[in-house]
Amino acid sequence: MKLAFSTLGVPGLPLPDVLRLASEHGYHGVELRAHPEEPVHTGIGAAERADAAAEFKAAEITPLGIAGYTRVAAPGDDEPVLGELRALLDLAHDLGAPYVRVFPGGTAEQSPEEADATAARRLGTAAEYAADVGVRILVETHDSHRTGADAMRILGLVGHRQVGALWDVMHTWRGGEQPSETYAALSPHLGYVQVKDIASTEDTAPLPLGAGVLPLAETVELLSRQGWDGWLCWEYEKRWYEDAAPLPGLLDAGRDHLARLLNDSA
Repeated sequence: MKLAFSTLGVPGLPLPDVLRLASEHGYHGVELRAHPEEPVHTGIGAAERADAAAEFKAAEITPLGIAGYTRVAAPGDDEPVLGELRALLDLAHDLGAPYVRVFPGGTAEQSPEEADATAARRLGTAAEYAADVGVRILVETHDSHRTGADAMRILGLVGHRQVGALWDVMHTWRGGEQPSETYAALSPHLGYVQVKDIASTEDTAPLPLGAGVLPLAETVELLSRQGWDGWLCWEYEKRWYEDAAPLPGLLDAGRDHLARLLNDSA
């Protein structure tokens, strides 16, 4: 498996510095948080996109995914959501990233069936554009659809290879799902896996990998046993927790922890 980290852990850091961290600490890829406060987002122009793609290539680091905030199940008109999706897909294409992350984003004012149908309709429409630009849309296990079983209610309706799943280990665990259950649900659709660690269900402040309660060893062992050879991306949510330790000082230990888990499961 290949290792990446998310720029959510180094909010606002210029791209050359992000790529330097990845290279110096042995990570093969970077997940880019696509938000206007970050250096890479859908509002940047063609020249900036070309420069960013060239920087990734020169550093020999993969732009793993564009982590967008589009909520595909949210109530409202379809076109604004589809417009956001097209913009994210264009950005991923221009940077050479294989994936775009979206959230489910269903709300309490919808029935689960309505949220599922809304998300599936929009994703089914966007899938054709995704195919044209060679990028895959991944629905993260998050918010209204935080388990693999929840996400499959959407993916089963879409039925398109350009739409898959991003497994966030924290959310499926907090949803009461065992790694084996999540993998069984998502394996035909799995894009990549976000790893992290926290102290408890209630305390979700980011911890160094291995210092918390999330079933990372079980998850990595399961993926290895199943022959899955994709990406593990460390999503350290420093942006939301100012008191969390800075990510750069944790990168070596995090890489070593994941490498041990991979070695133990080999």
